Amino acid sequence: MGHFLLLLTCTLVSHYLHPRRGADAQSIFTIRDISISLEPEAEVKRGANVTVRCQALVSSSGTRPLSREYTIYKDGVTVYTKTTTSSGDLLYRLPDARVSNTGKYMCKINIEGRKVTSDAKKLTVTGLSAPLLHLNNAVVTEGEELTARCTAPGETGSIIFYFYDDDKEIIEDRVSSNLSEVKLRFNNVGIHKMYCSYTVLVTPFFSKSEKSNTVTISVKELSITPIMEIFPYSNIYEGDRLDIMCSVKNLMPNVHGNVHLYLSRGTLLLSRGDDYVNHSMIALAKDSEEFECRLEMGNVVKVDTKKILVTELFSVPTLTISPREVFQREYMTLSCKSERFASERLHRDELTYSLDPPESLLFPKSTGVFFGKALLYEFNYTCIAQAKGIRKYSSPLTVRPKVTVSTPRISVVGRAVLGRPFKVLCQSDIGSLPINYTLLKEYEQLSMASVKIPFEQAVFTVTIQQPGEISKFMCEAKNSQKEAPLSKRLEATVVVPLSHPTLTVIPFLPEIAEGDHLFLICGVKGTPPITFKWYKDGGNDPVFTTTSDNNNTDFQIEALAKDDSGSYYCEAINHANNVVRSAPVTIEVRLALWKKAVIVGFCLLVVSVLVVVFVLCFRSKRGKKEAAAELSVKPSSPKSDDSLTVSLTHDTEVNNAAPGKVERVDISVWSERPPETANDEESSMVSNEHDVEYTEVVHPQPADPARAPLKKGTETVYSELQKSSHGADDHHGYVSVEYADLNGEQHEMNHYPVEHNNCQDLPVPVD
Repeated sequence: MGHFLLLLTCTLVSHYLHPRRGADAQSIFTIRDISISLEPEAEVKRGANVTVRCQALVSSSGTRPLSREYTIYKDGVTVYTKTTTSSGDLLYRLPDARVSNTGKYMCKINIEGRKVTSDAKKLTVTGLSAPLLHLNNAVVTEGEELTARCTAPGETGSIIFYFYDDDKEIIEDRVSSNLSEVKLRFNNVGIHKMYCSYTVLVTPFFSKSEKSNTVTISVKELSITPIMEIFPYSNIYEGDRLDIMCSVKNLMPNVHGNVHLYLSRGTLLLSRGDDYVNHSMIALAKDSEEFECRLEMGNVVKVDTKKILVTELFSVPTLTISPREVFQREYMTLSCKSERFASERLHRDELTYSLDPPESLLFPKSTGVFFGKALLYEFNYTCIAQAKGIRKYSSPLTVRPKVTVSTPRISVVGRAVLGRPFKVLCQSDIGSLPINYTLLKEYEQLSMASVKIPFEQAVFTVTIQQPGEISKFMCEAKNSQKEAPLSKRLEATVVVPLSHPTLTVIPFLPEIAEGDHLFLICGVKGTPPITFKWYKDGGNDPVFTTTSDNNNTDFQIEALAKDDSGSYYCEAINHANNVVRSAPVTIEVRLALWKKAVIVGFCLLVVSVLVVVFVLCFRSKRGKKEAAAELSVKPSSPKSDDSLTVSLTHDTEVNNAAPGKVERVDISVWSERPPETANDEESSMVSNEHDVEYTEVVHPQPADPARAPLKKGTETVYSELQKSSHGADDHHGYVSVEYADLNGEQHEMNHYPVEHNNCQDLPVPVD
């Protein structure tokens, strides 16, 4: 008790003096590496001692040993696990290695939840032990059971055993141990040599052993056999009764009840029994086959066969039809006949015929001959020949009544274009194939086509040069000897290719002006509908497109402008797919009439202004000349009131055809001194100038009394000169001068300017 207290006290004191020792118990470590190795080597022979070494390299800071958990894997499956605190290598031993130990090995270490796995290493073990075969009996009878045992000494794993009889594999057995035991039976009598072998499965490969020892087996035959008897066995005719018996010979009492008999003809099983089988039947020609009596006792099978020959009483009938091709509701004949019969056993009159089914609606005409109308649909007929209880059926005869072809229809495939090849289709709605179609033109045969398969069509290629030719075509269809129905005449629209189009312009080209409504009419000959296109200045895109059912149409431009000038042409196309183009037309849009009127008015206004200015200038010059030509003599006395007054009066008619020309001029000149009409200019002349004398030279022309004094283009000048004596009495002297037809020889006075005439007639002032 004292020692225990002393130990407890020392422990407490030690814990108090060294408080960090608990921390040292939780050592810090790291697993630096883990590897696996195979010793002595990776590939060894069977029986070698193999060691799988797992080596882990661990570093730790404490002195306390670490708990290490090792796991060994083979092909991913755990084969060994161990937990230790030792830092040494883990060893997994495989003493007396076998092929089943072949595989990939890995090692994993787990320290306090930290796991590291090594790389895989493959171990290969070669060589298998020799198998051993043992049989429980070396002498057996056929069908007797024996036991065969094959052993693979020392082998482990999944093993497949194979058993052979005379080098022929007879059985395969898969086990998970090194021993296989099977049951065998031999049915073949004689000597048999057996051996075995095995295979060890090592995923994904396998290794096969050598052959085992060979064991000889003797198989003896059983005395039991099947026996078959047939009565009668020869000279058998159809209708004879056959009795067939099957029994067992040398049946041993100890096997009674284990024997089974089977009687069959071909694949047809006739009867079955244990010890004895009997069967009776009427012989038929088809019974000329092998009959088999089969004995089965366990795995022992014995067979007895016999073949009989049955003579045919009459042959299988054949059914024929006449005519070979029959149409609906037409009369036909079916003939049923057996070509051969046994005359020694059967008379021909004993053989009867009938049709199946009875509702075929055909009536017997004679022996084996049936007559009546064909049905509207397909029907199968069978003939039955019968004699002495034997019935034989012919092969079925399928009668497919043909359908008379209907009146064909003729039509155009696509479009009929004048002058070009096009296709014509001739087709009947109903009718059995083959059908022969014939194309006619005004009852004259052109060509023929035969339709032999469904959905085939009779198509002909024709060409016409006039639209009216289209109605001359017809076709007929024929599939029998009857008269062929004829179609109606071909009715179709014939597409006439387009002619060269003409482009008409309204209004006419010289009269087109701004603001007009322009019509570009494109006309063409051909079959509508027609698509018209107008182009301007050779552009790629049309300015207008329309489709019309007429042979002409127009493109309109309202309120023409200068920009509408250019070169226009039109194109046309119809179902004949021919594009035709008109000649181009150049449109030049002139100025509008009101613009012309404005320009003309403006020009006239300018001319009028120029004329007015000219006239004003002319009058201004003439006024100065008239003032200078005044025929008044002024006295030297300052009081002289003599005055010279010249008055000119003229009328001028202007010809509209020649503006500015003078048609008629009448000039009257008076010299007087009206005091009240003196203007400032004259007063100035009187007061400021000396008296001026004028000398007038007149060349008189002979007067023509027959001539009118006043005519167009003539001039009459009246001049009156009044003189007054200055400073004397109030006596006045008057001088009157008259020039009639002053320029008688110049009839075209109006062609000269007014200034010229006046200057010629008036006196020239003298300075």
